[in-house]
Amino acid sequence: MIVEIGRQLPSLMYAEWLKIKGSNSLPLIFVSPLLAALAGYFSMFDFGTNQWIDPYFAMVMIHAVLFLPLLAGIFTASVCRYEHDQGGWKQIMSMPVRREAIYLTKFITVLLIIAATQLLFFVGLLGVGSIHGFTDPFPWSLILTRVFMGWLACIPLVTLQLWFSTAWASFAAPVALNVIFTLPNIMVANSEKFGPWYPWAQPFLGMILGGEGDIFYSTETLIIVIVGGSILLLCGGLLYIRNKSW
Repeated sequence: MIVEIGRQLPSLMYAEWLKIKGSNSLPLIFVSPLLAALAGYFSMFDFGTNQWIDPYFAMVMIHAVLFLPLLAGIFTASVCRYEHDQGGWKQIMSMPVRREAIYLTKFITVLLIIAATQLLFFVGLLGVGSIHGFTDPFPWSLILTRVFMGWLACIPLVTLQLWFSTAWASFAAPVALNVIFTLPNIMVANSEKFGPWYPWAQPFLGMILGGEGDIFYSTETLIIVIVGGSILLLCGGLLYIRNKSW
């Protein structure tokens, strides 16, 4: 089964890309990095350390607290929208491909889009520093680790949202649910008790990994919430689509 799924993924990925690039959702990858870059440019923070940290923190407050979790939900709902319209699921399920391959294709597609968003965030930070003419050395290892952790922390959100978006024909329903749970982020993320276990707070906690951020983000949280949660939710979604009658 695994070999068969692996063989089917490339063609399915290409077909998924053709669908997503024609949607209205793909241009949203520029929105959060752009707004974050503006926040970084006008940042009022002054930590008195490396010059790059001040705009980075301002950018994270815009990008990781609010927009990144929201975009994870929107992109996930978008890759399922085409199939929900006009009985698309029945059509795609009649093709000689495994349901699990179709599900994994959508999962990988969303992760790639979020990776592109994170890359644009990183480019935005470089742009802000270049405009300001920063002379401090760029903390490559620190920033790249944080950007990667922000992407990694989105995986449990994507697996959860993909399950919802597959089950619910409405595009608005899973997106609205994501919005409801994203809005309390700024309060929950700063809670030592609830922050480490709240899925929607993980992108923010991941992007402040290191230094003071470590008081909220532990190895236990990484393993249980991100790795464990992602595996559990992904397996649940695969079982759901495998057994669902369309």
